[in-house]
Amino acid sequence: MFKTILVPTDASEPAQRALRMALELAKEFDSRIVLLHVVFTPEAMGYTLSSGISVPQDEISIYGKEALTAATLGIDTGNVSIEKKQKAGHPGLAILEEIGNGKIDLVVMGNRGYGSITGAMLGSVSQRVLSRAECPVMIVK
Repeated sequence: MFKTILVPTDASEPAQRALRMALELAKEFDSRIVLLHVVFTPEAMGYTLSSGISVPQDEISIYGKEALTAATLGIDTGNVSIEKKQKAGHPGLAILEEIGNGKIDLVVMGNRGYGSITGAMLGSVSQRVLSRAECPVMIVK
């Protein structure tokens, strides 16, 4: 039923709860998981190199790898195949892009990952994905 499950993560507790739920589903349906971390960049807010604000690609890569490692700390992944991916940009848009590019059958994500100030500024990533995704979306509290 669900061959590929996308789990966006920022390594927060809600994201880890979502990963645990996705792992249960993956074991039940013999699915694979795509664990995606999106590094939020100034360009995602409309700033460009001409604005003088940029994030070097190596920093994005390092931060993304650290977040993906932290996302699975203390979680028994069993024999589930997990592909770790990272992208730079706006989290909601990057998640929707990943859904559009791949054969994603289900998205499992936490209900809140950002702090209150960042969350208010960015809007709800889970709400954006829920309303625009072309596949089922499970929001884990």
